[in-house]
Amino acid sequence: MSGEGTRLTPFRSILVANRGEIALRIMRTARRLGYRVVAVYSSADAEAVHVREADAAVPIGDALPAQSYLRSEAIIAAARAAGADAVHPGYGFLAENAAFAAACRDAGLVFIGPSPEAITAMGHKAGAKDIMAAAGVPCVPGYQGADQSDDGLLAEARRIGFPVMIKATAGGGGRGMRLVKDAESFVELARSARSEANSAFGDGTVILERAIVDPRHIEIQVFGDRYGNAIHLGERDCSVQRRHQKVIEEAPSPAVSAELRRRMGDVAVKAVKAIGYEGAGTLEFLLDGQGDFYFMEMNTRLQVEHPVTEAITGLDLVELQLRLAAGEPLPLRQDDVRFSGHAIEVRLCAEDAARDFMPQSGRMLRWDMPQGVRVDHGLRSGAEIAPFYDSMIAKIISHGETRDEARRRLIHALRQTIAFGVTTNQGFLAECLDHPVFAEGGATTSFIGAHRDELLAPPAGDGPPVAALAALVLFVVGRGALPWRRGRVLTAAFPLPMRIEVAGRVHEVEIVRRRDGGYVACVDGADHGFQVDALDADNLRFRSGAISETVTFLRDGERLYLHARGQTFAARDLTHAAPDRAASQGSDGKLRAALTGRVVAVHGRPGDVVAAGQPILSLEAMKMEHVHVAPIGGTLTAIHAAVGDQVTSGRIVAEIAPQDIAPKDDGAPAARQKEGGE
Repeated sequence: MSGEGTRLTPFRSILVANRGEIALRIMRTARRLGYRVVAVYSSADAEAVHVREADAAVPIGDALPAQSYLRSEAIIAAARAAGADAVHPGYGFLAENAAFAAACRDAGLVFIGPSPEAITAMGHKAGAKDIMAAAGVPCVPGYQGADQSDDGLLAEARRIGFPVMIKATAGGGGRGMRLVKDAESFVELARSARSEANSAFGDGTVILERAIVDPRHIEIQVFGDRYGNAIHLGERDCSVQRRHQKVIEEAPSPAVSAELRRRMGDVAVKAVKAIGYEGAGTLEFLLDGQGDFYFMEMNTRLQVEHPVTEAITGLDLVELQLRLAAGEPLPLRQDDVRFSGHAIEVRLCAEDAARDFMPQSGRMLRWDMPQGVRVDHGLRSGAEIAPFYDSMIAKIISHGETRDEARRRLIHALRQTIAFGVTTNQGFLAECLDHPVFAEGGATTSFIGAHRDELLAPPAGDGPPVAALAALVLFVVGRGALPWRRGRVLTAAFPLPMRIEVAGRVHEVEIVRRRDGGYVACVDGADHGFQVDALDADNLRFRSGAISETVTFLRDGERLYLHARGQTFAARDLTHAAPDRAASQGSDGKLRAALTGRVVAVHGRPGDVVAAGQPILSLEAMKMEHVHVAPIGGTLTAIHAAVGDQVTSGRIVAEIAPQDIAPKDDGAPAARQKEGGE
C-alpha cells in the first residue's frame, strides 16, 4: 500500500509487552498477518496461556507489576534477546508511557502506538485540556494550575462550585479520582487522590473539574496516520461504571443521534489532526442531559472495549494499528466507514459484587466460556488468578441487528458461563443487562449507584433454595449411605443432618431419601422435594415439582460450586466443621486482612485510641486499594504489618484492646479504585 512520499518502517517480529487476554488479542491478529510473536511474563505468569501460545517467551521479573511488566529496560532487553524488531504495549501497563515509547525508538524498535511526543502532550490531563481548548474542543470547567497545596485546591474547588471531581493528571482508569460533594471532605479526599496517583503513576499532581450530574460517558474511537489523515469510527457508551471504572460498554450509544455522532466525530478528528496524532486513540467526553458534550481526556492507546467497535464496523483495530505503525497510510476514508447493528461488551471480573466489588484471587477450578458470542480471555481450568494484576479476567461481546437482540444474547451467554473456584461478577452483570433502565437505554454513570440494591438482590425464583440444592448434590454424590441409582429403595433411611453455608448465611438442613426413590431436603424448617433422573461426574438432572432442571457441580473439599438456572453459586459444607467463633468477625479486636495483597499505608500507631470504623491500614490487590478499619473501638495495641509487606487473606494485621468509644462515620468509602485498565 506504499506510494510516493510514504515513509515505511517494516517489521517482522512483535514483542507484546502485556499479559493475559490482552496479549492473546494482539497475538491473534499479528499471527493472521504473518508476524512472529514474542511474549513476556512475570514469575506469577510462567504457566499462563499467553506464554504457551507465543512463538517465544522471555521472563522479565517477579510477580509485582513494578518489578516486571512496568520495567521498560527489561522489556527492551527481552525484545533484543528474542529477535523482535517491534513492540506492541497492549492496552495497559506501559501503553501510555512516553518514556517507554521513546526508549523503544532509541533502541531501534518500532513502537506500535503514537509518538512519545503525542503521548506526552495528551498524557497529562491539564495540558491535554489546554490543547483541546485551543483546538476548539469543549472542555469541562475546572482548574489545572500549579498550586497543589490543600488551601489552594480548596479555594479553586469553592470557585468552581461543589460537587467537583479530583483527577490525577498522569493517568486514567479511576486511579487518583475522587468525587467531592462538599468543602468539609475536600482536603481528606484530595490527600487520598494525590497519594493514590503518586503510587500508581509516580506523580501526585491533580486537576479539578466541575462534576457533571448524571452524565453519559461517551468516547470516540479515532485513528491517524503519519501523513496527516484521520478518521473516527463512531462512539461507544461506557456509562455503566463502578468506582469510575467501566463495567459495560456498547456501540452505538442509545443516547447519540446521527447528527450528534457527526458533531462529536468531527471534533475528535479535528483534535487528532491538531496534534499530528498517529495510531489508535480515544477521546472521552461527558454528555449531559441537554445534549452538550465536554472533553475529559484522551487515551493514547487501544482500549479494553474496542471489540464493540470492531463488531459494528467489521474492522480489525489491531490490524489498523499494525499497518499504521509499519508506515502505511490509512486504508479508508471517513465516507468508507459503515456501521451495522449493535454490540455490547461486559467485563467479567474476579470480584465479589456483594462485598463492595472486593477483588478475588485463587485457582479457577473450572472455566467454561459460552458459545455463539465473542470471548476474549486468557484462562483455562486450573489456572491461578494472582492478586497482583487487574481483576478483569474476560470480556464477553455480543452483536445483533438491534440493541435488544445484542442484549438478550449477552444475558444468555452470561447464563452459560461456568466459573468455579473464584468468585466473579457474572450474576451482577446479567442483572445489569436485564434491568429495565438499562434495557430501555437510560443508564447514566449513576446507574449502579442508584440501583445497587436491586442489582445485588438474590435471584428470584420459585425453585428450591440453593441450600436445598447443595444438600441434594452433597447427599447424592458422597454424603449418602449408598451410591445413587434410579428407582425405589428397599429400606427407609434416617434423615441426615447438614450445616450448609451460602452467601455468608449458615442453614440447618436435614435430607432423607424416601422409599419411592425421591429426596426431601428440609431447610430452615421448610421441605423441598426432588426426584433425581440422571447423574454423571459433574451434572445432576433432577425434578422439583413439575420442573426438570440440570445442575452442574464441582466439589473441592468443603466447598461446593453449583451452576443452575443460569447462575453460579458457592456453598460450604460445614457439617463437620467447628462453629465459627464470633472472633472471626473481629469482635475480639483482631483486624484480619480481607484479601491477599500488599500494604500500601498504615494509618495508626500502637497506643492510638481508635473508634470502630476508623482506618487502620490499606491493602492493594488487583489494582484496588482496600481500607481496613477498626472492628471495635479501643486502644491500638499492635500492628503486625508494615508498608510494602505482602499479607495473605485472614492474617491478623492489627490488634485493638476494647474500650467504649463511639463509632466514627465520616462517609468515606471502604474501598477505592487503585489502578485499572480504564
